Amino acid sequence: MLRATLFCLTLTLLSLDGFAQGSLDPQQNVGIIYSHERTFNLRLATSRSMAVGMEFGKLRTYDKTKTWNISLGELKHPKEQRQSADPRASRAFRPFVYAKQNSLFVVRAGWGAKKYFSEKAKQKGVAIGMSYSIGPSLGLLKPYYLALAIESDGGTSYRVRHQKYSSENAKIFLDNTRILGASPFTRGIGESSFLPGGNASIAYHMDWGAFDEMVKALEIGLMVDVFAKKAPIFVSDTQNKQVFFNFFLNLQFGKRR
Repeated sequence: MLRATLFCLTLTLLSLDGFAQGSLDPQQNVGIIYSHERTFNLRLATSRSMAVGMEFGKLRTYDKTKTWNISLGELKHPKEQRQSADPRASRAFRPFVYAKQNSLFVVRAGWGAKKYFSEKAKQKGVAIGMSYSIGPSLGLLKPYYLALAIESDGGTSYRVRHQKYSSENAKIFLDNTRILGASPFTRGIGESSFLPGGNASIAYHMDWGAFDEMVKALEIGLMVDVFAKKAPIFVSDTQNKQVFFNFFLNLQFGKRR
């Protein structure tokens, strides 16, 4: 066991020494074909959330790229459960989330880097590395509207009314027998409010043909979103969160130049 430990330590020191010498070598950029890359990102998270965005990179050395990115997506609470719309309604409505008050959309910006574990300039296989990013976020809270059955004509019939949650209609808004379904997505957009925050992520990065002109990469990692206060997604504040952790899968397609 001791011999194996010493052997691993020696290899580590030799690797670090070689990396340090390479850092001082004026020829360290030999083999770099491209200097910039741009990718389209599609990120899927464990809370059934999704985001789309762009990432821009500057290749510093053959194994390290500085990056910055921007994305837009919906961030869902882990306890959001969609229910089917009432089939007895006179027209079809979308499935809804019970006791939901707001939908949360997030604009994220970030700066970071990705570093490969081994030289890849002449390889056509999969280059393996790590990436990280950290930066500010801006949350957009859009009121969540429901199609509700409001009694009329002394209770003999009902009218469909699209309403968001308020203390005045709480009894009806939270009555499952009155909910016909979710209102059209566009309702409430003009009433959105803002919630500042920040984001960070770290990921295992896999790149197919890392120095080809076309970028084809996959990332698997962990991300965190933090806001200035609890995001009021649900009516009950005890269910709401200020910090959201999610595992994610990120697909990247783009081009180098």
